[in-house]
Amino acid sequence: MDKNVFSIPNNTRTIDDFKSRLIQGGARPNLFEVEMAFPSEDIFPDIGDTTFRMMIKGAQLPASNIAEVVVPFRGRQLKVAGDRRFDPWTITVINDGDFKLREAFEKWANFITKVSDGSGTINPNDYQSNWIVNQLGRAKFTEGRSIDSDSELPVLRRYLMKGCWPSTVAPIELSYDTADTIEEFQVVMQVQYWEAYQGSGSQGGASVV
Repeated sequence: MDKNVFSIPNNTRTIDDFKSRLIQGGARPNLFEVEMAFPSEDIFPDIGDTTFRMMIKGAQLPASNIAEVVVPFRGRQLKVAGDRRFDPWTITVINDGDFKLREAFEKWANFITKVSDGSGTINPNDYQSNWIVNQLGRAKFTEGRSIDSDSELPVLRRYLMKGCWPSTVAPIELSYDTADTIEEFQVVMQVQYWEAYQGSGSQGGASVV
């Protein structure tokens, strides 16, 4: 083994070195947006516009999971790569006064399986759609340096969630004891797979990862 493999040069241990490597001051978990795309414009008109991006209070940048295959060998276990799995994707939605987004998710679920008789849409292309979650930055990035943004926030990274559909539209809790808050609810989306892209606010431009 190379004796220098664990060595760290002295000039990389200062706070100034750390500062120089913290590009754009680090990504912030509260700077994000979700671009919604419901499966049918006839059933869900005007839901996927930019106004309703702001109503998604919580989401996640998706996980990457590769299962392991355990092969026993003489009392030991060899772990080799198995198949990739994609976890459900959960979003938290702020409920506005006209219940427009709540109604859209309820219609979407009913479009898949009707509450009245169990019938529904059988073609996955008809009820699945692609959603996007964007990690936003606080400043634009150009020529190796950040500059103040006086327009829209830059996209640092973009995840395209392919083949989404809601498996759970969670309840909204009601209580006399609840005050000084706005209703919200969660939606669990099943995802076929996702693709990651560098955003317009990152070094290197928009390219598939």
